[in-house]
Amino acid sequence: MAEAARPEKCVVAVDGPSGSGKSTVSRRLAAQVDGVYLDTGAMYRAVTWSVLQAGVDLSDPDAIAKIALETELSIGTDPKAPSFAANGTNVDEPIRGVEVTQAVSAVAAVPAVRKHLVALQQAIIAGHPRIIVEGRDIASVVAPDADLKVYLTASSAARAARRSAEDSADVKATEADLARRDKLDSTRKTDPLKLADDAIEVDTTGIGIDEVVAYVLNLLNSKVKS
Repeated sequence: MAEAARPEKCVVAVDGPSGSGKSTVSRRLAAQVDGVYLDTGAMYRAVTWSVLQAGVDLSDPDAIAKIALETELSIGTDPKAPSFAANGTNVDEPIRGVEVTQAVSAVAAVPAVRKHLVALQQAIIAGHPRIIVEGRDIASVVAPDADLKVYLTASSAARAARRSAEDSADVKATEADLARRDKLDSTRKTDPLKLADDAIEVDTTGIGIDEVVAYVLNLLNSKVKS
């Protein structure tokens, strides 16, 4: 493993599609730099859970936005034990379930939801000297001035295999669902999933997590002076 960089301040933006290794790499990197970790995707999932609990029609953006603005989020940024709560209820498990996974892209596409959550994310970033932030629009929207911008990717087969191993789902079904979400997230009008012009793309197909973390840590070492 590369020598840990512990700058006084740093913001690292990690973007990419589901199954590319964002969460694991980001959490390990945060621990390496003695920083905190923010999973922005979990924020959208927590809001989606709240929307579903309210029985809101997913084709009604105004109703979705209303629930999003009313939902009180509690966001844990410890890379070793990140945790989320919505309106006082721990949602760590339900936000990873099938129901939320199928609905989250629709909720995340609502401009008012994105505006609200991006503001929260930027406030969290401003409140921590060293933070690793992962999502789909971090480098392009949430933290455009990040010290390091990384876009993780992998083959569709590798991503599906990783994700299905996490939830014991059928690989083919998982690959189809990932393709569906990729299309929705990359074609939405507001803050689509894309590779930022100044981000470094890292293909994690066939590469171990330790190797990926070491590579990204070396990139950070070259960007930020300790």
